[in-house]
Amino acid sequence: MTTLITHPLPALAVGLALGSRFIPPRLLLAGMLAACLPDLDVVAFKLGIAYHDAFGHRGFSHSLLFAACMGVLGALCCRLLGSGPLKAGLWVGLATASHSVLDAMTDGGLGVAWFWPWSDQRYFLPLHPIEVSPIGLSRFLSPRGLEVLISEARWVWLPCLGVAAAGIVLRRVLRRND
Repeated sequence: MTTLITHPLPALAVGLALGSRFIPPRLLLAGMLAACLPDLDVVAFKLGIAYHDAFGHRGFSHSLLFAACMGVLGALCCRLLGSGPLKAGLWVGLATASHSVLDAMTDGGLGVAWFWPWSDQRYFLPLHPIEVSPIGLSRFLSPRGLEVLISEARWVWLPCLGVAAAGIVLRRVLRRND
């Protein structure tokens, strides 16, 4: 799994790149929260649900169906999010799906059940350079946790910074040319 520090960054980067006129602040925040939501499935460990179970870690909450359901919820809450239903639904759904994409880029775990409930198979992307994060604060606050953060900085944080900066610069250039 990628850390909860990293999961909201793609939504934040794209939102900053597009600007607040296109992605209002409440919609941006909703996307960042939606990007973290799938990891609530770690509660399954406390309930005795096995990792490999459909309702275990990286199971149904990491599926495309779950992301689509979150998108529908975003569309239904569009007025609260300061946006139209299509934009809110797409934003929240894609932000939720970004979580499982990052997890599918890690070098450990069982993969992601993208096609649940139609298939229990777990998937990784062909490129999976991100160090998998240990589960639990005590394990994370260790040399292994530092390795994970360095890996995430290289493979997620820096590209997200580049996306945000490029979008901001491009918007300023386009504004000057108007």
